[in-house]
Amino acid sequence: MIDLKQNEVWFLTGSQHLYGEETLKQVAEHSRIIAQELDQTKNISVSIVFKPTVKTTEEIYSICQEANQNPSCIGVITWMHTFSPAKMWINGLKILQKPILHLHTQFNRDIPWDSIDMDFMNLNQSAHGDREFGFMVSRMKIERKVVVGHWKSTDVHQQINTWVRAASAWADWQGAKFARFGDNMRNVAVTEGDKVEAELKFGFAVNTFPVGDLVGYINAASTSDINALIEEYESKYKLAENLKANGNRRSSLIDAAQIEVGLRNFLKDGGFKGFTNTFEDLHGMKQLPGIATQRLMADGYGYAGEGDWKTTALVRAMKVMGSGLEGGSAFMEDYTYHFDPENPMVLGAHMLEVDPVLAVDQPSCEIHPLGIGGKEDPVRLVFNGKAGQALNACLVDMGNRFRLIVNEVEAVKVPQPLPKLPVARVMWKPFPDMQTGCAGWIYAGGSHHTCFSLSLSTEHLDDFAKIANIENITIGKNTNLRELQNEIRWSEVYYKLKN
Repeated sequence: MIDLKQNEVWFLTGSQHLYGEETLKQVAEHSRIIAQELDQTKNISVSIVFKPTVKTTEEIYSICQEANQNPSCIGVITWMHTFSPAKMWINGLKILQKPILHLHTQFNRDIPWDSIDMDFMNLNQSAHGDREFGFMVSRMKIERKVVVGHWKSTDVHQQINTWVRAASAWADWQGAKFARFGDNMRNVAVTEGDKVEAELKFGFAVNTFPVGDLVGYINAASTSDINALIEEYESKYKLAENLKANGNRRSSLIDAAQIEVGLRNFLKDGGFKGFTNTFEDLHGMKQLPGIATQRLMADGYGYAGEGDWKTTALVRAMKVMGSGLEGGSAFMEDYTYHFDPENPMVLGAHMLEVDPVLAVDQPSCEIHPLGIGGKEDPVRLVFNGKAGQALNACLVDMGNRFRLIVNEVEAVKVPQPLPKLPVARVMWKPFPDMQTGCAGWIYAGGSHHTCFSLSLSTEHLDDFAKIANIENITIGKNTNLRELQNEIRWSEVYYKLKN
């Protein structure tokens, strides 16, 4: 569902006519070689497209205008091979609507000690040419990522790849649609937010659809599609005995499959990239869509419960960022704590909807009472989560701005069987420690819903926040609670002055 290679990042090289045609030919050839290297390396997930050297105000404005209008272009990499007087870039940068990565590199890795002369110096000027360009971008207060190093370096490739993944997620948000079945869960605060401001700021739209519209799709699901889906359940998961062909709850599995067929068709026909629902608004549905939601997330759709459209959008963005990476990203909720002083941990789960991309083993397909929502027992996938370096992230509306909050964590193996908890379970230890991590999250206003990721790093989310131009608070291994509280206070002042 998510193919990052179809996205293009344009490689723009700056110079000027001062150096003459012979030098400009070398600039163009060097730029072409670098762009080709970046495009062909397996370390970068998108297509890197070489563009002719820009040498005048008019050429810069034209390429920026072209980038804006090309839907395949998700961002630009800029590099000043020689000195490119930065006043030439003003008009282009003023209109550029795509993210910028400034690659501070040079064609040669080493200084050619025996042969270096003034011709070489005139050609290879990025050490100060990039500083001229960097001043102008800073002067114009434009957010960007700066990557320093030789263009063949694996570390440089990895930093570029982190950024292009964030840029891909940002591009995916532009014009995206998220469906909200029913309204927000009644009286809940953090899942609310300004949907108009979100569309202005982020480019995606959130609109509410009555559950009856979805029920119409569910009722229209064909028997052949339902049967095909049940066969898929049987082949991919360990079916509980009562859900098998002769089981006494087989009809519930058929109902669950019918819900998934209908929900998929609704999302596909509407061109949606994610959805949210609430157990308070299930009129006309036999059961809450458990396995359907889990499987849709596994296919790349964004989701969050209880009307939480902000987390829905964030889950989708993080799935785009992590496409093809090991681990996976999924909707999550901090559910309960293990306060053993020797081994404190968080148990993450949800009533039903945790994505099986996190499963350490083959999930089992089971049916159990839910005790909430007033509907029939829902079918769901049950599993334990993987261990590894991970993070939790949420997007909250602070009234005058949006804030992205990230907590680095260590996911751990679920240490004990949980025979009476038939949901998907993930456990982790917050960094820098349980007390600081949890207190920091609360001071920052973090929500109880998150996107939990085993595939992304803090750098991905930091790049994404810069592209989106939103506040970003990270709680990690070096976080000091007093310093974090001061950071939050300083941010309040900054955004009051800014707005």
